Amino acid sequence: MTQQLPEGHPQVRQGKIGVLLVNLGTPDGPDPASVRRYLKEFLSDRRVIELSPLLWQPILRGVILPTRPRRSAEAYAKIWDHERNESPLRAITRQQAEELSAWFATRHEQVVLDWAMRYGSPSIAEKLGTLSEAGCRRLLVMPLYPQYSAATTASVCDEVFAQLARRRWQPALRTLPPYHDEPAYIAALADSLRRAFSEEGEPEVLLASFHGMPRETLDKGDPYHCHCQKTGRLLREALGWNPERLRVTFQSRFGPKEWLRPYSDATVKQLAGEGVKRIAMISPGFSADCLETLEEAAIGLRESFLESGGERFTYVPCLNAGETHIALLAKLAERELRGWL
Repeated sequence: MTQQLPEGHPQVRQGKIGVLLVNLGTPDGPDPASVRRYLKEFLSDRRVIELSPLLWQPILRGVILPTRPRRSAEAYAKIWDHERNESPLRAITRQQAEELSAWFATRHEQVVLDWAMRYGSPSIAEKLGTLSEAGCRRLLVMPLYPQYSAATTASVCDEVFAQLARRRWQPALRTLPPYHDEPAYIAALADSLRRAFSEEGEPEVLLASFHGMPRETLDKGDPYHCHCQKTGRLLREALGWNPERLRVTFQSRFGPKEWLRPYSDATVKQLAGEGVKRIAMISPGFSADCLETLEEAAIGLRESFLESGGERFTYVPCLNAGETHIALLAKLAERELRGWL
């Protein structure tokens, strides 16, 4: 599109469509100070901790932040890419954006694709500025959470809305709906399992382990639990397995409240105690491997299963930047961009 501007008018970039991938976030380093900064931002989100700040902030600042960062830093150090000095989540999310950007470049050159983290860097505010400067007057935000939760998807949208509220010239805006039952998503998960089983052998039981949420979120109407259950059912049907062979569980509990059950750690020990020798685990709620999958599941839950009498634990990686995942994200983006492209 050609522009005819009055003499002396500043150049204005426009005519581009922005696509912003957003994942949860990561500390800048595997050290207590970096983890403390990250946890302070993460655990101060009212979507994550649904308590009055008057009650929660004294606990966060007086109890959690003085102690938890050191333990979390030790966990991050186990999975950190020290050569590139970044976490797997940051590296994988960037690679996803690069692959998807290359895909769009050959098909829809007006699309400008970038990535951000809800907590930490690069921030949503920073990348909204970058896309605006590139001339993106239409914007699709893609939270990389297949299952909707107020603590994840809604938090991303909250931050996008809050940052755009500070801007005089706002873009037209669309957000990606949850895709927990998207056929291409289920097929990609099933294909990843078949590939893993062809190399490692089939397990007696497969755990589809999702990040946990407090039980009260379900009671308040959050659809997350239902979305996880549907993903598990559709994945089981795609594999042609019976209900006992694929079980949906929840990991990463925090605090004294009851969380969504069954718990992954308790289930792993229970299966070993019942004489199950071979299990596998997949994390369908994570679009990229991270601390919860690589340290908590692939290391911690593996050790727990083997110590309880199990013999083989297979962790199946997330879809990450694999070809099927990039094709899925491209399909979802194209669908949401209809009428703009």
